[in-house]
Amino acid sequence: MGPGAGPTQHPGDGLRTSGVDDAELARLAREGDSDAFGQLVERYALAARRVARAVLRDDDEADDAVQDGVLAAWRAIERYDPARPFRPWMMRIVVNAALDLRRRDKVRRTEMIPETVESRTIGPDRATDSVILGAQLRAALAELPERQRVAVVLFDAEGYSHAEIAAMLEVPEGTVRSYVFHGRRALRRVLGPIKEELR
Repeated sequence: MGPGAGPTQHPGDGLRTSGVDDAELARLAREGDSDAFGQLVERYALAARRVARAVLRDDDEADDAVQDGVLAAWRAIERYDPARPFRPWMMRIVVNAALDLRRRDKVRRTEMIPETVESRTIGPDRATDSVILGAQLRAALAELPERQRVAVVLFDAEGYSHAEIAAMLEVPEGTVRSYVFHGRRALRRVLGPIKEELR
């Protein structure tokens, strides 16, 4: 996914090597090198999609949000502070794009009821326990308030720190810790009885 129209790239820079770090690519991008920016996007495209998916819970909408976020990041690249890591800066923009898209969608459609297990009686011919738990986890996550769900997914599934998540969501770090704590507690309440049932 490219950054779209923008300043002309520097020909023959030979940047497609694993040895070029984010700081150098970001510096070149700030100078108008769209190829350098494109390589940064490639490095974090999958992570950006997972982050957007945590917000939107829909693959197609997550792709749209990532595209919106990438374009917004390219337009704002001159305001990027090279003293700060690039990844959290870009992820914050993607999160904001996903939240904006979700807010627009809420106006246009009602929330879909998450899929649930058909019966509490689990036989040997049913799906494996891990699949069942996965479905229940997704359903339980869907019931969390939006910010709690995003914080839990970013922290537990994606491995971001509280500080990085705080930067993405533009809230204090203590607020993120609270989101994660209360989100985990809510998930335990829902998933605890299910785990007992599957034993």
